[in-house]
Amino acid sequence: MREELARDERVFVIGEDVGRRGGVFLATDGFIDEFGEDRIIDTPLAESSIAGIALGAAMNGMRPICEIQFADFIWPTFNQLLGEAARARYGTEGKISVPLVARTPYGGGVRGGLYHSQSVEAFFSHSPGLKVVAPATPYDAKGLLKSAVRDDDPVIFLEHKRTYRLVRGEVPDEEYTVPLGEAEVKIKGEHISVITYGLMVHHCIEAARSLAGEGISAEVVDLRTLAPMDRGTVVSSVKKTGKALIVHEDTKTGGVGGEVSAVIAEEAFDYLDGPVVRLAGPDVPAMPFSPPLEAKFMLDTDKIAEAIRKLADY
Repeated sequence: MREELARDERVFVIGEDVGRRGGVFLATDGFIDEFGEDRIIDTPLAESSIAGIALGAAMNGMRPICEIQFADFIWPTFNQLLGEAARARYGTEGKISVPLVARTPYGGGVRGGLYHSQSVEAFFSHSPGLKVVAPATPYDAKGLLKSAVRDDDPVIFLEHKRTYRLVRGEVPDEEYTVPLGEAEVKIKGEHISVITYGLMVHHCIEAARSLAGEGISAEVVDLRTLAPMDRGTVVSSVKKTGKALIVHEDTKTGGVGGEVSAVIAEEAFDYLDGPVVRLAGPDVPAMPFSPPLEAKFMLDTDKIAEAIRKLADY
């Protein structure tokens, strides 16, 4: 964000506590001193106004980065983001674009309980006109965010809360971007394709490495962008391995995994040697606060490894 603010004077940041406090996760720490209150704008606790101001500014040539402090509170923005931002280009025959980025922390495993643990990606991935990004690594986070800021369409940029402190990685100082809409094979394999995104990428990589000693070669595909989805990389991987396990933390019914399953069924059915399997969170209203119940809800390396073993033996 700092690089994009310095590069383009049309970029500004707006959200709750993004100014003097530097954001609850310190993502904008020091920004207000560097760029001033005109470009780092603190707002009241009113998500619909954050998205509405960003929408209007984007339609008038600015490039806002609006932060929704937790994804659990993104619901008041639905009309602005889904009803307006996603449809503006189509509705005006391309005369108006909405180059805004909505950053928001999502996901569980942080003892956040019902209202600080939700996964929201499926709601936005269903809406043509919105791009939905969920990076897993620091390198991808920087490159994808820069691409999102420069994109002429609205982008929902999902940052898993556990990755803020848990995940480390090299990030080049020099200028680079990661294209939106391109998945990446994180680990190559021969026997089974594991398709995932966000925090689960790291658990899937650990599971794949642990199973190598058992003679199971798992390929881990990181979607990175959920909408538009990179169908080609998914299909190519499944055609090679013949088996597919889709892993995501979000609840199973209606999740991104269902769309991935449909793509595989439509475009790689003849190559399958087993059922397309989804491993996901349980269909309960929210993540529990109780640590044992939260652990029951969350996927981990052991659960993923066991699912891979079961499908590999099919």
